[in-house]
Amino acid sequence: MPELPEVETIRRELEREVVGRKIKSVDVNGLRSIRRHGRKKKEFVDRLVGSKIKTVGRKGKYLLLGLDTGDVLVIHLGMSGQLRKAAAKDETAKHTHVVIAFTQGGEIRFIDPRTFGELFVSTAEDLASVEELAELGVDPVEEPISWQTFGRMLHSHRMKLKSFLMDQSIIAGIGNIYSDEILFQSGLRYDRMSDTLSTMEIRRLYRAVVETLHDAVKYGGSTLEDAGYVDLFGKPGEFQSHHEVYNRWKAPCRRCRTPINKTKFQGRTSFFCGQCQI
Repeated sequence: MPELPEVETIRRELEREVVGRKIKSVDVNGLRSIRRHGRKKKEFVDRLVGSKIKTVGRKGKYLLLGLDTGDVLVIHLGMSGQLRKAAAKDETAKHTHVVIAFTQGGEIRFIDPRTFGELFVSTAEDLASVEELAELGVDPVEEPISWQTFGRMLHSHRMKLKSFLMDQSIIAGIGNIYSDEILFQSGLRYDRMSDTLSTMEIRRLYRAVVETLHDAVKYGGSTLEDAGYVDLFGKPGEFQSHHEVYNRWKAPCRRCRTPINKTKFQGRTSFFCGQCQI
């Protein structure tokens, strides 16, 4: 699933490519991708056609395209969703469910093999009552907080650290890949309890959250073997080349040369160094 760095990469590209563009037409092939509108495909299309994109924002893993009508187009990539820029003459890829064409030319296509992603249109006022968005916690890239505030958050929850990092109601946007990378950078195990960290450990973890996410955005996110994530232009991310532990089972730790370990944690495969992380 695309996490914060991948979604932020796409947000920045959309900001450059579609802001100021007017929507000419919308083609929906598969109602599951707009399921929040029920079977009202016309309602979804009519609220988009003729409007101009003014802003491209993000909250956690959700993209928020502000329109000049006051509405917001919300896009969630789900497990396998991609947004791709294309020309009208380009061949349509399999699993293309929504195509947004612009009066100035060009299209944005939503491709989603597993159909867990979705698009929906909301008023700005109603957006605050959308449960998934309303319950999101702090965004560590868009809403930087102090390490002291971060420490209070840690100590107010008695949770294993990986659970804490991946809890979207506490911190929005971190998933399986980046929680493992953050914990390695901070030298902390996935199963340490959040309320047991010393001041020094809190500061290390805080710094690892900020630096890991910003570095991942700088490299365009992570693309794994399934090539499930690519950016708006079909280019894979490069941060996977900088992974220290994720998907590096049995490879030597780049710090201590101990083979990277893996375990099942809450149904996810987690990677860590048994020597460097305590």
